[in-house]
Amino acid sequence: MKIFGVTGWKNSGKTGLMERLIAHFTAKGLRVSTLKHTHHGVDLERPGTDTHRHRAAGAQEVVLVSSARVAILHELRGDNEPRLADLIARLTPCDLVLVEGFKSAPHPKIEAHRAATGEALLAPENETIRAVASDVSLPDIDLPVFDLDDTGAIASFIETTTGLTPRRAPKLANDCFALPPGVNWTPVDDALATLRARLHPVTGTERIKVANARGRILATDHVAIRSNPPGANAAVDGYGFAYAGLPQGDTIQMPLVDGRAAAGVPFTGTVPMGHAIRILTGALLPEGVDTVVMQEDVQVDGATLGFPAGVKPGANARAAGEDVAAGKPALPAGHKLRTPDIALLSALGLPVADVHTRLRVGVLSTGDELAEPGTTLDVARTFDANRPMLLSLAEGWGYAPVDLGHIADDRDTLRDALDDAATRADVILTSGGASAGDEDHVSALLDETGSLHHWRIAIKPGRPLALAQWNGTPVFGLPGNPVAALVTTLLFARPALSVLAGGPWLDPQAFLLPAAFSKSKKAGRREYLRARLNDDGQVEVFKSEGSGRISGLSWATGLVELADEAQDITPGTPVRFLPYSGFGLT
Repeated sequence: MKIFGVTGWKNSGKTGLMERLIAHFTAKGLRVSTLKHTHHGVDLERPGTDTHRHRAAGAQEVVLVSSARVAILHELRGDNEPRLADLIARLTPCDLVLVEGFKSAPHPKIEAHRAATGEALLAPENETIRAVASDVSLPDIDLPVFDLDDTGAIASFIETTTGLTPRRAPKLANDCFALPPGVNWTPVDDALATLRARLHPVTGTERIKVANARGRILATDHVAIRSNPPGANAAVDGYGFAYAGLPQGDTIQMPLVDGRAAAGVPFTGTVPMGHAIRILTGALLPEGVDTVVMQEDVQVDGATLGFPAGVKPGANARAAGEDVAAGKPALPAGHKLRTPDIALLSALGLPVADVHTRLRVGVLSTGDELAEPGTTLDVARTFDANRPMLLSLAEGWGYAPVDLGHIADDRDTLRDALDDAATRADVILTSGGASAGDEDHVSALLDETGSLHHWRIAIKPGRPLALAQWNGTPVFGLPGNPVAALVTTLLFARPALSVLAGGPWLDPQAFLLPAAFSKSKKAGRREYLRARLNDDGQVEVFKSEGSGRISGLSWATGLVELADEAQDITPGTPVRFLPYSGFGLT
């Protein structure tokens, strides 16, 4: 069990903070217990109740039981008050014990503070207090300071401090892919909105080193453990002084004190008013220094510094926390970490990050006609292009690809493969066999689960999309045609996988650019054409719209999206271009 405390003076806001923290953690599926230290004269029940009468008659311990709760009332009767560790040992095992009071106990704590109470902080005199939650700014406290009402940031700090890990996310509802009654033909935007509203993360969480966390998705908000910069420091090599002590005149003359301040080697004395000190980039500003003049602008004659007037107050000095202050949010839950984010979290004192486990994306191909590339010369066989394409997409998006192989059109074999896949993957992508024909065994098996829903999406290419669950694992049944499979994966599976992995819903990047082609489009379906930019910055499309022309996928650098309505496009007409790079294809 993890233990964390909330302490503070009377009316400091600690009970309200406790209440919000309990609600926050229980909403994340954690089991939370609490301990509160109260005044010795407080009675825990009204006089006249049955158990109160038992205790008054001399019972040492009374157990009160109902269908809703169990309470144990133990009379000390002169015995010493139990230690906190003994009290915790009595609790049923849980994920987190939040302790209110017990300020001298050794567990880590946050101190609640309201300026209106007029009470001094406990923090400076109590080493077990790791942070302060206040309703006012406290710049002189050498601890992370949180807004008293920022429950999320405080909870994230508790998770980081204790090593608390949220529980595995719940499974998706079995009917999460059901369309509204009477809906058979689904516009693209409606299909995307349905997925976005019904999906949630299905991955667990883990704690890993920040240095190893590139590409991982944060499971909680992460806050600064230490300010950046941690102390006021010099931005340049030069000389530091107090601006208020500058003499008058066009040319400034100031005596230099002995010594210097360097990064990692601070000057421990105080610089007198009207004096200057040699200071190097990154060095902490000594006491008595708030402004720095660049060394290129000065002249030094022995122990005297000279430079032109006109230096502004605070010049070339970085304030403590001017980038990010301790206790303030650094990166939010759901953020996928990039290399610059690794630098930020490291600079803010975070050695570890709470991240979602990598989403395991299983990829399964089906169909008697498929063969592994290069294994046959039989023209009746088709080389499997979908599985390597989809596995490559999953890996490129930062997920853990799981190759589930190729299964022939045999229902029993496919059933065994899906059983195995549900234990090895968090989500399954199948290609082929997901329509409603006699040989569409994927659909037939998924239909047995009662969760199968065929989405006839108003899109070209890629109209059929089967969505279901197998043993609680979501399944995306993609078209067998590689062009259609790629388009539907980019548009539907990519944002859905991001949400399942703990990240945000991902909308494609799009630019309005002039067309370099002509086309008359009918109303009714949204169309996606393989496209790329020419040297004039216009969008040209592949010579054939046939979905069997896989070479067009490689020729293109993106897609042109044509709206559901009828359109007549001529050269120069603005069209919506979706670059491959905006889909995370590199």
